[in-house]
Amino acid sequence: MKNIVVIGAGTMGNGIAHTAAAAGLNVTLIDVERSILDRAVNTISSNLQRGVDKGKMSGDEKQAALGRIRTATDDQAIANADIVVEAIIEKFEAKRELFQRLDGLAPKQCILASNTSSISITRIAASTRRPDKIIGMHFFNPVPVMSLVEVIRGISTSDDTYQRVEDLAKRMGKTPIEVNDYPGFVSNRVLMPMINEAIFALYEGVAAAEAIDGVMKLGMNHPMGPLQLADFIGLDVCLAILRVLEEGFGDPKYRPCPLLVKMVDAGWLGKKTARGFYTYGK
Repeated sequence: MKNIVVIGAGTMGNGIAHTAAAAGLNVTLIDVERSILDRAVNTISSNLQRGVDKGKMSGDEKQAALGRIRTATDDQAIANADIVVEAIIEKFEAKRELFQRLDGLAPKQCILASNTSSISITRIAASTRRPDKIIGMHFFNPVPVMSLVEVIRGISTSDDTYQRVEDLAKRMGKTPIEVNDYPGFVSNRVLMPMINEAIFALYEGVAAAEAIDGVMKLGMNHPMGPLQLADFIGLDVCLAILRVLEEGFGDPKYRPCPLLVKMVDAGWLGKKTARGFYTYGK
């Protein structure tokens, strides 16, 4: 695969585009607003410059990577894509609508991948006429740094599709791990209940946020406490994933803590809004 299209130029989308371009792929980054795309390209350029400053790449290599990225505000740019990676909002209806549209525009052999962190690949695939070519490609933030990619098979995903995506992930310098399609996959099925339990501990007055995070960092050797991690992920994203787990399994153990719901209702979404379990500078 040579040509990759990334839909969504937010944090995850620009990280995927950065990593693909640095690996020698031709990238088209698509979003609805030119200002979002310009901001994404500036972010990619700044992050590539860090690699130059650390001696990990030359200035010419940085410029070559940037030269492999083009931007667009319409879906027609996917006409020559070998693979499209969706990195939009974590809502099933939005993803289903997008995949239906992409299915009608993308070349017949094009793979359609989702960067979803919890939503069923099988359900997304069922909205298309190419379910064998639908797959999950769940990157982790920050994408240029984190090595893991969860590669999620839907019930109809073909072996050929899986192999091509696994090979692509390796070409991008990532470590792909095969996962089957269940709510939350592996990463968030394990991570989100831990974060939710930490929020319950805060909600019930067991300890302050700093203390809860301190116990997990010092006692469990976690690089970041669960409450701080939730702030970095986005509390709205955490809530959305917990809702997927609760609905998908029908098990009350995944019930989101009322404090999390209240904070999301208040617009306290973590680092991106400068307020979550901690406060942050703009």
